[in-house]
Amino acid sequence: SNCLPFRYLFHIRNDSIATESLMQRFAALLCAVLFSLPVVAQAACEDPAKPIDEQGFVPINGIEQWVTIKGECCGNPVLLMVHGGPGNPLTPYSHNLFGPWEKDFTIVHWDQRGSGMTYGRKPPREDEPLTMEQLTADGIAVAEYATHHLGKRKLLLLGSSWGSMLGIQMAHARPALFHAYVGVVQVIEHKANDKAFYDVLLQRVRAAGDADAVAKLEAIGAPPWTDPRAFGIARRIDRKVEALASDPAPKAWWQPAPQYTTPKYEADYTAGEDYSYIQFVGYKGDGISSRYDLYRMGTRFALPVYFVMGKEDLLSNEGVARRYFDVIEAPAKDFIVVPRAGHDPNEAMLAAQFKVLQRAAAAAR
Repeated sequence: SNCLPFRYLFHIRNDSIATESLMQRFAALLCAVLFSLPVVAQAACEDPAKPIDEQGFVPINGIEQWVTIKGECCGNPVLLMVHGGPGNPLTPYSHNLFGPWEKDFTIVHWDQRGSGMTYGRKPPREDEPLTMEQLTADGIAVAEYATHHLGKRKLLLLGSSWGSMLGIQMAHARPALFHAYVGVVQVIEHKANDKAFYDVLLQRVRAAGDADAVAKLEAIGAPPWTDPRAFGIARRIDRKVEALASDPAPKAWWQPAPQYTTPKYEADYTAGEDYSYIQFVGYKGDGISSRYDLYRMGTRFALPVYFVMGKEDLLSNEGVARRYFDVIEAPAKDFIVVPRAGHDPNEAMLAAQFKVLQRAAAAAR
């Protein structure tokens, strides 16, 4: 047996046969209870000065999901990154974009349900719904795994684009898990964001005399859209418009790590992106985004909240984000606007994010 007799555990000596029998029965019961309890894994960070570099599938709410953890000193503050899309994991490019951050943070990336490596591990059925509620629960479970695995009480949380929609839900639902929330190009509310996006984009292409873009935007009409192709058409035009007023990201950023260049991964990534996009917009404008409204979620937060916005971002409108931010109640908050940055990341945008994270980490000490 792996359990000592109960009397030895408590250094009891009693020569009574009846008492001995009772003790043995109680010891057996105690053993059964102890061995039925979940085993808590030893923390991965035994020496805070040592680096950590892990990747693999972690059981999260019924399926295995891809999680990577990397940093130069595992005792550093832990940062959980919530990727955009949905369906666009940052894991293939994290070494290029966030490698320098690993000196100051232990960075956790997670391929969400229906995305990237997680999609390849267990592709969902085409008719299997992807919901904000399920993804929020998954994200919280990943955060809990990271805290337990790394021996931390709390994490920093950063979400960008779609990741800002998901990340802010996680932060609002479980503030005790996080030191602070950083929303990058924060999306606020489906109707207001889409209306501002379309109106400003149409205004810009008309001013530029881009007849082809004007015709395409007028053809799809103003949102709300019921054709799943409409958002994609507008977004392609938006990227061209934003590129004229913002600085490009280094091309080297978008060179994936070797393990993400296999034909299988590329096929899984594309399939996951297609699946997630339809879940996001819906076949009739009835996808996840159609029900998204931060005002309905609430404006009171029990943790610091930071928004980092691109000045040239048309998709996540600065004015829409500012109006919501102004009514937020939080222990601390800040609204940062980055010049010559659009919706997609560039060097100025990443530098601003890093600076905010350093502030948040210092305040949490």
